[in-house]
Amino acid sequence: SEERIEAMVKRTAVGGGELVKLIGTSAWYAPGAACAQMVDSILLDEKRVLPCTVYLEGEYGIDGLYMGVPVKLGRSGLEAIHVVDLDESEQAALAKSADAVREVVSVLTA
Repeated sequence: SEERIEAMVKRTAVGGGELVKLIGTSAWYAPGAACAQMVDSILLDEKRVLPCTVYLEGEYGIDGLYMGVPVKLGRSGLEAIHVVDLDESEQAALAKSADAVREVVSVLTA
């Protein structure tokens, strides 16, 4: 239901804070686990679909920007960028995120 989806979105947004309260830090587990999954997928040629930051060249309507999207990782590294069908509001949210990334990049490269 729409209410359940909204509750899941809200919980996801504050989930990091919940973890910090429970374990006292946020800087070690998630990055390490994500790296281990990526390494396993590449070394073992698992061809897993994982969220990774990659350079987009038109995917999702975004060009010339690194963004986090689902990708397939295998023996040769990045094997495919999975383009998920987004509805209008999701595409707008992604475009807004891309604009924010572009703004940060422009400040850092100025």
